[in-house]
Amino acid sequence: MSLLESIRMALASLTANKLRSFLTMLGVIIGVAAVVGLVSIGQGASRSVTEQIASLGTDLITISPGRIRRTPGTPMARGSVDLLTLDHLRELQEAQLPGIRSLSAEASGSFTVAWGREATSTRVVGTTPEYIEQLNWAVAEGRFFTADEVASLARVAVLGDVAMEDLFGESGRSPIGQTIRIGSVPFTVVGVMTPRTQGFFSMGDQVLVPITTAQKRLFGRDRVNSIQVSSLGPEWTPLAQQALTNFLTQRLGSADRFVITSQQELLETMAQTTGTLTLLLAGITGISLLVGGIGIMNIMMVSVTERTREIGIRKAVGAKSRHVLLQFLVESITLSSLGGIVGVLLGVAAGWYLARAGQWAFAVEPVTIALALGFALAVG
Repeated sequence: MSLLESIRMALASLTANKLRSFLTMLGVIIGVAAVVGLVSIGQGASRSVTEQIASLGTDLITISPGRIRRTPGTPMARGSVDLLTLDHLRELQEAQLPGIRSLSAEASGSFTVAWGREATSTRVVGTTPEYIEQLNWAVAEGRFFTADEVASLARVAVLGDVAMEDLFGESGRSPIGQTIRIGSVPFTVVGVMTPRTQGFFSMGDQVLVPITTAQKRLFGRDRVNSIQVSSLGPEWTPLAQQALTNFLTQRLGSADRFVITSQQELLETMAQTTGTLTLLLAGITGISLLVGGIGIMNIMMVSVTERTREIGIRKAVGAKSRHVLLQFLVESITLSSLGGIVGVLLGVAAGWYLARAGQWAFAVEPVTIALALGFALAVG
């Protein structure tokens, strides 16, 4: 008997008991759908985060304050945290270290920002003109503040799109030229930024002001949260990191007093983390495939018992044991294959719907579908 004939007979046998065949396939359907759906969600979320991080520039390096280790009972020395100031930024600019294209600084805090009767609580970021260039962030309306305005402590502000909508959305008026109050300090709006996200978070609720103005009139301190450095390109990033480490170690006296991280390192860490989580999800959902396989095994055992007379007749007319075994194997594989195909379709549909609802990229790798179907066949 040919393989094609075996498949035809297997389909005839399965359609003879439609409800039992469907219930048997249900375990495989759920298992394959869970594997494909959850893995596609993990891959899509990973791709979205990776694209958003990469959009900030793989040549971006961040210098953050570190902490000095101290023995128990020793008071924390002044300047042991929040070491970075604008002086460090100026020194780095004057040093002209190799591999570095531009530098900027950032200091931030939460404030109530008001215009007329409208008010919103948001993050105010003091920075320099290079900041938006480093983040590939564009101005949608108006302009960004200049280096001269930073030097003169000008009270000008640039609104993120969300902050602009919160303050001026209902009025329908252009914010350019309007006076807002950050805390109790008046600022003139000179620009509005385009919509932008960082990771899963929107940057549109920020209000950007010159860092000198923020330090003097809003924060009352001269330190900065971080210094952003753009290298000449991804291939220059390791050299720039090493040059920065050497310079700051010599300047601050200890490598523990600062932390240097790059977007490339963040991308690699994110890829490893999401890859591990995706494998974990696939492993957990794979258990349901094994459960579905046990269901198929039970039904096939019952089928053998029910069809003892048919098996006897086949052997009586010359069928060998391997022919009978092949027939039941084909039925089992056909059952699991049909369940696997239905499961893949359901898993892809579920992954697409959840990706659309969660607003992340939809991703289904062919290897995921091949592994899920291959595992279903192996289980059969």
